[in-house]
Amino acid sequence: MTRYKVFCLTAGISLLLDQLSKIYIDTTFALYESLPISENFFHLTYLRNPGAAFGILSDSAIRIPFFVSVSLLASLGILWYLRKIDRADHWQHFALGLIFSGAVGNLIDRIRLGEVIDFLDVHWYQYHWPAFNVADSAICVGVAIMLLCSWREERQKQQTNPKRKVEE
Repeated sequence: MTRYKVFCLTAGISLLLDQLSKIYIDTTFALYESLPISENFFHLTYLRNPGAAFGILSDSAIRIPFFVSVSLLASLGILWYLRKIDRADHWQHFALGLIFSGAVGNLIDRIRLGEVIDFLDVHWYQYHWPAFNVADSAICVGVAIMLLCSWREERQKQQTNPKRKVEE
């Protein structure tokens, strides 16, 4: 278990924050209620999203089985991949913990409600980015960290093996 301490702590804390924030929004706000935090930039707005990002598949009959299946496969894939990562690579463990918690957090919503609670509403005056939640943020940040780790690893390989750079 200590091998996966960073992963477990990250996933646990992130999942807890996601679920607590959704419970807070669901019990405190009426659907579509909005609270300005920074006028013309950021509001807390209670929405329910039956689809994926940008409402993709929101009207499809297969959306729930599809999203549940994708979330389960992604979670299992993350757990499989986690075993292959060096125990000393804490950044990748951290990133995978974020991605895992995001997948599980939205999976819980889909199973429990048939849709996902979104409430982070970023916009510039009338131009809105689709609302999102803590799970979505965790996935995006985790993927960004994984990409940076991959880039860093590739750079280190090129620096330790300059001949490889010339051959490419």
